[in-house]
Amino acid sequence: MNLLFVVDKPIHLSSNRFLGQLKRKYGTKKMGFSGTLDPFASGCLIVAAGQYTRLFQYLAKTPKTYRATLWLGADSSSLDIENIRSIRDVPPVDPSRILQVLASLEGELEYLPPKYSAKKIAGERAYALARAGESLEMRPIRSTVHSIRLLHYRHPFVTFEATVSEGTYIRSLGAMIAEALERPGTLSALRRLREGTFSVTEGERPLDPLDYLSPPRNAYSGDPAWIDLGKKLDRRFFAHQENGLYVVETERFFAILEFDDEGIKYRLNRIEKFLETEP
Repeated sequence: MNLLFVVDKPIHLSSNRFLGQLKRKYGTKKMGFSGTLDPFASGCLIVAAGQYTRLFQYLAKTPKTYRATLWLGADSSSLDIENIRSIRDVPPVDPSRILQVLASLEGELEYLPPKYSAKKIAGERAYALARAGESLEMRPIRSTVHSIRLLHYRHPFVTFEATVSEGTYIRSLGAMIAEALERPGTLSALRRLREGTFSVTEGERPLDPLDYLSPPRNAYSGDPAWIDLGKKLDRRFFAHQENGLYVVETERFFAILEFDDEGIKYRLNRIEKFLETEP
């Protein structure tokens, strides 16, 4: 069973546990997801089954759009509501100041990822080391904030929407906002709305992966059986001959090919085309 679809992950459930529920629902063990959501977060989670689990790195799933609520006055070691250390009343903020802070964050940022994150340090997940009480030295990372806007402010809660590059930690973004406002703050809600061309509004319905792959299409004028059989290919038979990744279709299958100075390499081959089925 080959499936690609979007699910709306509920809060208070890890992405892995939710995937376990989906495996039982669809009766398959070969299923995976792209882009882990924290247990307190909800929203768009890309899921694939069967052969389509091999497609994750080729999907058009960036930039990503999130809606988040920052709780001013709350302090948390994990920058979310799962590890609240203290809550105190803080004075309201002038909304114009919030708009200024948000605008200052657009563009490329360098910052430290949260200690409670899935980032690996010496082969171990940072959150596992943090929970064990071990000292962590997080290295700065870079992200791009394409846009960020204020949705509403009802003290002490600031709700904003951000479109960011892949790998951006919205919890860290919330911490930067709180720091600029000179108040403690932590995210109280986080929802992923979009991942590139994937939207949470898709619903849990089968998607055609050819509509969501990032490499461009390329037409092949030679014998399609040569592609299906994985034979050595000549780029003279292709409409586009420049180096790069391409998606090439045959009657029943599609392949992802890489053109480089050494020739043509198969990244993936004999991936069955999408057939409309009920989930």
